[in-house]
Amino acid sequence: MGPSDKKQDPNEIWGRQPESKSVGVRKSEDCVRIQRSVMNRATAKKLIERYFQQLTEGCGNTSCTNEFCASFQGFQPLDKNAAAAKALDLFKANAKLCDYYPSIKLRADNVEMGNKMSTEDFSGTLKVDHEFYVRSVQAVFKISVCFGVSDIHYLTEHTVCSILTSCEEKGDYSALVRVVGRIFSNSDALMKSFRKDEFDTTKNLDSVKPAEQQSGEDSSAASLPDPALNGGLDSCEVAVDLDSVRRVYDKLLSIDQVEAALVNALIFLTPNVELDLEYLDVYETNPDYLNIFLIVMENSNLHSPEYLEVALPQFCKAMSKLPVSALARLSKLWSKYSLPRLRRMMETFQQLITFTVVSNEYDSDNLVNDDETVVAATKCLKVVFYASILGGDVDMEHNDEDEEDSDSDELTLHELLGEERLYKKGPRVDPLEKELGVRTVDSIRPLIPFEDFINESLNDVIEMDKDFTFFKVDAETKFSFQSCPFILSAITKNQGLYYDNRISMYSERRLTALYSMVQGQQPNPYLKLKVRRDHIIDDALVRLEMISMENPSDLKKQLFVEFEGEQGVDEGGVSKEFFQLVLEEIFNPDIGMFTYDDNTKLFWFNSSSLENEAQYTLIGIVLGLAIYNNCILDVHFPMVVYRKLMGKKGTFLDLSDSHPVLYQSLKELLEYTGNVEEDMMLTFQISHTDLFGNPILYDLKEQGDQIAVTKANRQEFVDLYADYILNTSVETQFKAFKKGFLMVTSESPMKYLFRPEEVELLICGSRKLDFEALERTTDYDGGYTKDTQVIKDFWETIHSFSDEQKRLFLQFTTGTDRAPVGGLGKLKMIIAKNGSDTDRLPTSHTCFNALLLPEYSSKEKLRERLLKAITYAEGFGML
Repeated sequence: MGPSDKKQDPNEIWGRQPESKSVGVRKSEDCVRIQRSVMNRATAKKLIERYFQQLTEGCGNTSCTNEFCASFQGFQPLDKNAAAAKALDLFKANAKLCDYYPSIKLRADNVEMGNKMSTEDFSGTLKVDHEFYVRSVQAVFKISVCFGVSDIHYLTEHTVCSILTSCEEKGDYSALVRVVGRIFSNSDALMKSFRKDEFDTTKNLDSVKPAEQQSGEDSSAASLPDPALNGGLDSCEVAVDLDSVRRVYDKLLSIDQVEAALVNALIFLTPNVELDLEYLDVYETNPDYLNIFLIVMENSNLHSPEYLEVALPQFCKAMSKLPVSALARLSKLWSKYSLPRLRRMMETFQQLITFTVVSNEYDSDNLVNDDETVVAATKCLKVVFYASILGGDVDMEHNDEDEEDSDSDELTLHELLGEERLYKKGPRVDPLEKELGVRTVDSIRPLIPFEDFINESLNDVIEMDKDFTFFKVDAETKFSFQSCPFILSAITKNQGLYYDNRISMYSERRLTALYSMVQGQQPNPYLKLKVRRDHIIDDALVRLEMISMENPSDLKKQLFVEFEGEQGVDEGGVSKEFFQLVLEEIFNPDIGMFTYDDNTKLFWFNSSSLENEAQYTLIGIVLGLAIYNNCILDVHFPMVVYRKLMGKKGTFLDLSDSHPVLYQSLKELLEYTGNVEEDMMLTFQISHTDLFGNPILYDLKEQGDQIAVTKANRQEFVDLYADYILNTSVETQFKAFKKGFLMVTSESPMKYLFRPEEVELLICGSRKLDFEALERTTDYDGGYTKDTQVIKDFWETIHSFSDEQKRLFLQFTTGTDRAPVGGLGKLKMIIAKNGSDTDRLPTSHTCFNALLLPEYSSKEKLRERLLKAITYAEGFGML
C-alpha cells in the first residue's frame, strides 16, 4: 500500500498530524483516507469549525449530555490549542454534534484575539527536531486560520497589494501573514491563484473587509471563475501569470514575517501534495495542478538556509512524484525562461544536494543512494537539465539510423542461469528524455554548460560499486545516480564503466569455461593476440577478423597481447604498446586510410582510400578494445567522429574543427550581403581531389551543375555540402569503422552515460599534463621516500623537461603519453629503488606504472641516464 504518512487537508484546521503507521496499513483505512481527501473541503471545514465552537462555546443547552460539548456540566474547559486538536480528532471519529448551537457572528472576538497573537508563533523558525517542527507548523497554521483569516479562496496580485497597503498603513502585517499562510499552504487555493484570466478581482477583495461587514454576505463572491474558461492549454502554456507571481514575490520577500510564513506554508503544503500525486493521480484529472510547482519555484529565496532544512527537501520529494508527462511539461516551460532564472533553479537544487551531503556522513552501510532528499533533488535537477538543453541550440534531426539487432527466440546461457538482468542487452532510454524527444547528444550548446550540473560533493561520496549494482540489477527498487549521469563527473562515470567492463569480462570467462567443459576443450579465458612487431597490422587484422566472424563475444574477453620473440608478460603494459603501434601504422599518411590536416593536427577518413572495409573495422575494434580494457590511445580525431559514433550525423557546425578552412568559406557565403549568384558564381556541383590529386565532381542535387547558388538557396547549399563531406563521401569507411567499434561496446552503457566529448576523453585521455599533481600522488618503494636526495633530483629534472620530453617520460613509464580521465593526479605511479649508483639505465614496468630508478650519485648523471632511457625505449625484454 502507500507510505506511512497520512494525508492532511489544509482546511482540516485545528488538529495535529496523526502518528504515522507502517507500510502495512489496512485497506479499509486507506479507503477512508482517500475518501476523506476528496470530499467537499468546504463541508469538512464547516464541520471542524462546529466541533471547535462546540468545544469552546458550547451549544447553549444547559442540560446537554454530550461529553464533548462545553455546555456539558462535567466538561473540563480547554484552551484554544487543545480545542483545535480535539476538534480534528472528533471530526475524524465522526463524533456527535449537538443539535443546537448559538448563532454567533463569525468569531469577531476571535478576530480581535487573532490580531493580538504574536506572529512569532506563526512565522518563527522553530528550533526543534524535524518531525515535531512539521507538526508544530501545521498546528499553528490551523489555529491561525480559526483566529480570523478571511474567506479568501485564492490570491491575485491586486488582492496581495491591497492587503499589503492596508497592513503598511496599520504597521501590522499579521493579516497578510495569515492570508499568505493559508493560501500557500492549501493546494487548491494555490493552484487557483495568480491566474492569467483574473477578472472581477473586486469581488475577491470584498473578502478583505472587516469581519463585522462580512456578516450576512455570501462568501461565494470570492470564489474563482469557472476554470473551463481558461480553454485548452498546450504543453508550453499555463494559466498562471508568472510575471504577476514574480512581482508579488518581490513585495512579500522583503517582509521577514511573510517570508517565514512562506517557509512554514511550504512545510504544511508539500506532504499533502506528495500524497495527492502518489495516490490520487491529481495531475491526470487536473493538469493545472502543475501551477503549484510553477508558483513555488518562482520564490527566489528557496536556496536560503530557512528552506534547506525542511521546506525545500519536502518540496523536492513532492515534485519527484509528478508523472513523467508533467515533468516534461515543466521542462518545456522552464526552457523558455531567461538564463538567470533557469540558473537560479539549477543552483537551488544543487545547493540542497551539497548542503545535505556535507551535513551527513555516508559509507557502505549508509549510502547516499538511500538519502531521500538527495535523490529527490537530483530528480528535480534533471528537469532543469533538459530545460537547459531545450532552451539552448539543439539539433533533434540529423540522426543516424542505428541498426537494430533482431531479437532471437533462442535462450542465451545467461537467461538459463537466471542472470539476464545483469547482462541485459540494449541501451537504456531515460523516460523523461523519451517523453521530451530530445537526447543529450542532440545538444549543440545548452543554456547552462554541462559542467555546471556536476556536483563534486556528491561524486565524492558515491559508492560506485553499489551504485552500479543498483543501475544494472535493482533499477526498479533502488535509485542509481547513473540514471542521472549529468550530475556525475567523467571520473565517476568511468568507474561505473570499469565495473561494467570487468563484469562482462568475468562473464565471458565463465561462459568459456562452461562451454569448454561441455565440449571437452581447453578453456581460453582471454582474447589472445600473438603478433609480430614488423607485421603487426597483418597479424592483428587476420586474428581480429577471424574472431569477429566466428565468435564476436570473444572480443568481450580481457585482452592479452604477446609480441613474438619477446619475454614481456601482458599485465596491461604490452597491450598499451600494441595499441600504440597499431595506431602509428594505420594513421601513417603513406597508407592513405586517413588524411591529415597540418593546421588542426587532426585526421579524417580518406573518401578515396584504396584500403578495404576490414581495415576500418579493425580501427573501430581497436578503439572499442581500448575503452573496454581501460587503455588510453594517441588518437587525433575531430569531435564530429565521436558525435557520429553516438548516433548523430555531421552538420555544418561540425566543419569548424574537422575542416576549418571550408567552414570559414561557407560561413562567409552565408553572411555575404552582395549578389550571391553573380558575385560567387557557384552551382550545386562541387569538386574535390582524390588520393592521387585528381579532381572529382559531385552533384549535391540532381543536375546540380545547372542550379545556381543564390541568396535564397545558399543555406541549402551549405547544408548539402557539409552533409557530403562529413557523411556521404565517407559513408562506407565510417560504417565499417562504427561496426568494429560497436562489436565491443554495443552492450556497454557508454552511450547512455557519456557525452561525445567525454567519449573522446575515455579513448584519448587528457592532453593537459600536470606533473605537480603526479608528484603529489606518487608512491615510493625499496627504501625511497619523497625526501630522498635522488628523488628530489628526479622531480627537479622532470619539471625542467620540455613538453615533448615530459610526454616521452610518460610514455616510457606508463605506456601512453596522455593523462587518464581526471588528470595525472589519478595516475598511481611508483618509483622503486633499483640498486646503488650504476651506469645502468632506468627501467619501467608499464603494466604497473612503476619506474625502477638506481640511486645515481649526481643530478647530472640522473638526467643523462633518464633522457637516454626515455628516448630509445621500445620493446620488452630482460636487461
